[in-house]
Amino acid sequence: QVQLVESGGGLVQAGGSLRLSCTASRTIFSFNAMGWYRQAPGKQRDLVATITKIGSTAYADSVKGRFTISRDNAKNTVYLQMNSLKPEDTAVYYCLAREVIMLATVKEYWGQGTLVAVSS
Repeated sequence: QVQLVESGGGLVQAGGSLRLSCTASRTIFSFNAMGWYRQAPGKQRDLVATITKIGSTAYADSVKGRFTISRDNAKNTVYLQMNSLKPEDTAVYYCLAREVIMLATVKEYWGQGTLVAVSS
């Protein structure tokens, strides 16, 4: 069973920065993609950013130009650098790892979440 452990959340003022980390219990190169999602109170869980095995990235429109996703294969860790934070970025942030087995079966693993709170 894969375990994902997130860290780096906290309380920050608007305009500030945080860096989230997600460390996997096995090599992240085994996953086809990893990503960050977030869920604000009373809302659905939404995609924030993803990064593939070969390093291709994608971002939600609301975070483009402010957030950067990256990976360190040697440390089995994916990062989310968040700059110019806004109160609307307040949410629980979840790490996701996705693997495709034999081109047919998709398995997804989730972390426990880390809270990011941005004050105005």
